[in-house]
Amino acid sequence: MLDLLLAPIVEVYRLALQPLAPFTWLGLRFSALDVAAAFRTCIALRQIKEQLHKQHVTKKAATQDASVPEVQERSFVRDLTAVLLVVFGGEAISAPALGIPASFMISGAGMGLWAAVQTIVDKLPAVHAPSFQTELPVSLLDGFTRAFLLCNLIPPMIVGHPTEAVATSPWSLLVTSLVTANGGFFIVNTMSFLQPYALTLTTPAEMLPWGWTTTDLWAAPFITGLYALLTHAQPFWADAHTVTLGWLGNSASEVAKVQPVDPEYARALCAVVLMGLFSKRVATNFGALKVKRVEGPKTKVQ
Repeated sequence: MLDLLLAPIVEVYRLALQPLAPFTWLGLRFSALDVAAAFRTCIALRQIKEQLHKQHVTKKAATQDASVPEVQERSFVRDLTAVLLVVFGGEAISAPALGIPASFMISGAGMGLWAAVQTIVDKLPAVHAPSFQTELPVSLLDGFTRAFLLCNLIPPMIVGHPTEAVATSPWSLLVTSLVTANGGFFIVNTMSFLQPYALTLTTPAEMLPWGWTTTDLWAAPFITGLYALLTHAQPFWADAHTVTLGWLGNSASEVAKVQPVDPEYARALCAVVLMGLFSKRVATNFGALKVKRVEGPKTKVQ
């Protein structure tokens, strides 16, 4: 029954991951999902920057406090650096720790795509401010793109590692997911890249009170762990899957025959879970749900 419900998600992934022309003419394998994720991220970052600029100008006009920094003219290089840090910053931290080359050190195609999309978004006359009506549908796209990151891009860094102790370690898998998915935004927020004033060290949202409740922070290792559990990515997860089914009341014969879930369907389930989490976040952030939340510039998307 669950397979039937997830089948449409699986088919959407298969279609969205097909290489697109004209990229294929140049020998590049960028898909519709890659392009959609790039536009979503760049537009979201521009929305955040414009909101922060408006808030800062209002604060500056309402006070004579000299400690409020002056607005600094933005540059394309700064904005592009912020985008690249969001996308590749986490990998730049985790890859050296694992002793493997980062993807952007092997090929510049990915950076080229993000630079091109950032250029287009930067030239748009205007972008709508985020609202419940606009962000709720986009949260579905966020579920698709984030599930691909957490299920297809991050786990191979660990399960394919040449050192067996790393390749079979569930802890390595979860920590790598946490750092790779969140490290870029952590750097950007710490250095105030999205603020309208000069770069300044500040406390990122994750380290503020209740920062640990930030959805993106815990969702990354949770989803990667769920995918590993379902697909038996490491021996630990195969055993954990068996134990979990036993706790859920399955018979001994059923537990003994537990098989891994097809990776495509496991990824589809993870995408559905993320869609639910991100939809709840949108409802919370825009007042549909009255729940205490972390204030800050963080809006994670890729």
